[in-house]
Amino acid sequence: MDYLEEAEMEMMDVVENLDKRLITIRAGRANPAMVANIKVEYYGSLSSIKELANITVPEASELFIKPFDKSCLKEMERAINEANLGINPTNNGEMIIMSIPKLTEDTRRQYVKQAREIGEQAKVALRNARQDANNKIKKDEAITEDQEKGMLDDMQTLIDKYNKIVNDKIDEKETELMSV
Repeated sequence: MDYLEEAEMEMMDVVENLDKRLITIRAGRANPAMVANIKVEYYGSLSSIKELANITVPEASELFIKPFDKSCLKEMERAINEANLGINPTNNGEMIIMSIPKLTEDTRRQYVKQAREIGEQAKVALRNARQDANNKIKKDEAITEDQEKGMLDDMQTLIDKYNKIVNDKIDEKETELMSV
């Protein structure tokens, strides 16, 4: 695998991670991804909620978590509380109901700030991937100066492409958060 392909694979992973992190920022609407990866102690091992229950969204502001085994309801409720989502789960003995409150203007702005910070972390990871690839290119003695210059230019084009993707995703999330 050449250096550009290797760097692009790393950059794709960064964007994938960015997507996963942005999903966790709630936008005033219920989203199963908010709780899907919360770990619950179940018969001595940690399992994610999505492995232990059906997560449904009957309305835009409600999330229902119905476990396959009702004996783990209390543990799920505890794990959700510990996840600090800012939402109090209600256990009715059958399932956990989470009502998503409307976001205030201040809360929306906080979430936008959080999304921008996540975006900036993604850009740092992209720059690190580029730097690693550039160092490998420069250290490779089999590459001529002209090839090296061309590869470094290609690497810059690649990072520009991925920076634009990150910026677009952050702008999209900001629009989602600020729309009432």
